[in-house]
Amino acid sequence: MSETALESPASSNSVFQLFSPSLLPGTLMLAGGVTLYAVESYITATIAPSIVRDIGGLALFSWVTTLYIAAALLGSIFIATRPKAFSLRNVYVMAAVVFAIGSLLCTIAPSMPVVLLGRTVQGFGTGALAALGYAFIRFVYPEPLWSKASTLYAAIWGISTVIGPTLGGFFAHDGAWRYAFAVLVPFGVLMAVLAPRLLPEAEDDREETETPVLQISLLLSAVLLVSIAGTLEAMSAKITLIAVSVAAVGAMLVLERRRTNRLLPAGAVTFCQPIARVYLTMLGLTFVLVSDIFIPYFLQVLHGVTPLVSGYLVALVALGWTIAAFLSGSFSGRKADAAIIAGCATEAVATAALAIFLARENREAHLAVLGPAAVAMFMMGFGVGLGWAHLVAKVLKLVIDSEQDKASAAIPTMSSLGSAFGAAFAGVIANGAGLVEPGGVAGALSAAGWLYLIMALPGLIAIGAALSLNRASA
Repeated sequence: MSETALESPASSNSVFQLFSPSLLPGTLMLAGGVTLYAVESYITATIAPSIVRDIGGLALFSWVTTLYIAAALLGSIFIATRPKAFSLRNVYVMAAVVFAIGSLLCTIAPSMPVVLLGRTVQGFGTGALAALGYAFIRFVYPEPLWSKASTLYAAIWGISTVIGPTLGGFFAHDGAWRYAFAVLVPFGVLMAVLAPRLLPEAEDDREETETPVLQISLLLSAVLLVSIAGTLEAMSAKITLIAVSVAAVGAMLVLERRRTNRLLPAGAVTFCQPIARVYLTMLGLTFVLVSDIFIPYFLQVLHGVTPLVSGYLVALVALGWTIAAFLSGSFSGRKADAAIIAGCATEAVATAALAIFLARENREAHLAVLGPAAVAMFMMGFGVGLGWAHLVAKVLKLVIDSEQDKASAAIPTMSSLGSAFGAAFAGVIANGAGLVEPGGVAGALSAAGWLYLIMALPGLIAIGAALSLNRASA
């Protein structure tokens, strides 16, 4: 552990201790990497239609996000599988430079294929930066502050749901979308320059193993296929791709059990091991949460709110996550375990509540109907935020030092898997329940009711996994 971490008072229960003089340099760098990932994601989602209007490429529109997600997953995996010659600090420099190059490519792109190349490069850089935020925790902070660092990351994502779309909207007219990428280039360069000065020289205590190429290929293929499935209209093709994706993940897990060169830490695919149940809880939480992608549509069609208002209402999910993370950030021991269980239960109940309160025809946007739906959105995110930081802390505590990088990289990997599969399954449920056919208000009512009722069910898996963790630590 670094000297910086040892100098910090370990007894502090406040997230603001991360900004004490001895910890501030590391906090700025790690939080900066997460900020780039979060803000850039929301900016691009906002300006993507402007890009198509300016340079064309509508047929490639969905790939702007699909390739970015796949590359980000690969970037996070690289943290655990990098050559021994690459220290975490060197990887940070590389990731920041790669992000800057990707942003520059998007800035000067004359056509959509070049934008896609830039987004892929960007994704790799930001995926690595996000994983580094977790990989560096044990070297920058003492153990009592590990969950506080995760709380800070949650706050960044929450704030980014407002800042990202706002900045994106500022650049979303005429050809100004290029400036949305251009302003990110100097940030990437600055972070690459500052990293060797502000981050500690983290010891590389990994064991020498071969890169698990086959597992990486299967996992990357699964994410790509399920992301493509989310963009298709034909239900049969969508279901086929999801089935192939699930099979690819299953094959990857089988290989993880049988091979010595693993992608995940030991025990991560064996349910009797606590680390596996931690990852399963994370997977379940993100799988359920991503169903919020349909909330703006239902708000506009069923409740008659404007696109702008619907965007800010769905931001209640992120606000709930952020507030809960701060409220539970000082918990430890049994209180932390209870927060994880309560968080899983809260998310599941809030999601099911959306099937009642959001699936209502309320064209006049009466607050008596819209209010409970807004509360459910807030509590949906609140549940995840209540336990997420403590799940991250458990990951870092449950694995040996030589597998810490694998364990850290697996955190954003689980989040990406949960989000990708959750979004695809949500699309299948919504379309199958009538979102497109018959469509309109009737279709939206049916789709909203079935979507949030069914998507609450995976939350029961997260609750079960969390309960088993509590019994194991009792």
